[in-house]
Amino acid sequence: MKGITFANPGFLWLLGLVPVIVAYYIIRQHKTNSSLTMPGLDAFGNAGKSFRNRLRHVLFAIRVCVAGLLIVAVAGPRKSDSFQDVSTEGIDIIIALVISGSMLARDFKPDRLEASKNVATEFISGRPYDRIGLVVFSGVSFTQCPLTTDHAVLINLMRELKSGMIEDGTAIGNGLATAISRIKDSESKGKVIILLTDGVNNMGEIAPVTAADIAKIYGIRVYTIGVGTMGTAPYPVQTPYGIQNRNMAVEIDEDILKEISAKTGGRYFRATDNNKLVEIYAEIDKLEKSRIEIRQYTRREEKFLVPVLIAFILLLADMLTRYTIYKNIS
Repeated sequence: MKGITFANPGFLWLLGLVPVIVAYYIIRQHKTNSSLTMPGLDAFGNAGKSFRNRLRHVLFAIRVCVAGLLIVAVAGPRKSDSFQDVSTEGIDIIIALVISGSMLARDFKPDRLEASKNVATEFISGRPYDRIGLVVFSGVSFTQCPLTTDHAVLINLMRELKSGMIEDGTAIGNGLATAISRIKDSESKGKVIILLTDGVNNMGEIAPVTAADIAKIYGIRVYTIGVGTMGTAPYPVQTPYGIQNRNMAVEIDEDILKEISAKTGGRYFRATDNNKLVEIYAEIDKLEKSRIEIRQYTRREEKFLVPVLIAFILLLADMLTRYTIYKNIS
């Protein structure tokens, strides 16, 4: 039975004697049954197979069952139910993702933007206790999803992202500032921004370093990720012959991204392919763990009375049989 344990399981070894006793009883019955062959006694062939004779075997079986049930009772059966009291303290995280035209480069599969969305989605799914929000930026920035624990909605909004939704360009400072505005008033002890970009800051009113100073004031850690291979990457370009891939130089302002992360107590990562991007998010996941307290409760309910009660009923039936049907048998 599910959830049944025993306080004294060693006594259960005694159940091994039950088949030995049964075998002994069968052998003894076989030896004590003598046969006498005489002509003309066919009518008495079933004389020894009366109801009382058969009932003796039933009574033996009852006594064996009683012995087995008492052994189980002595072993101390009990039902254990476990309960968990989970206390969580989640982290607030804003993912700031660039969606400029350069994110269509195909040094990632199928391209940088889709790869970034897929990995971020897996990251979100693996953090059920955290509030997570989404900010996107290009030439300007906006909030795609505020901090929420409804990760299904967040993931759907993540999947809707496309390059060209807003003015093209790379406004890293504006993207970071928008993310800061969405998380700065959080009461969570852990406030984190993951900023992913593949270019150089070339637009926006706020300098990236200035935004980093603001994040530091509010105790926000910023992890920065530079996305793109080293050297050149294939970009889809419209030509008279259709869309063709052409290698173009990859320019990422790593010095700025490193400075942002250093100022805020975060880290800078460089992702050169899909696998590296997965590893980076896994590393951030390890660095920013939610605090979870689990208290285990176990409730035990003793069950030895059940076999004892059944054994008592069987013994009562045995006694009634012996003092009624077998009363006149010496």
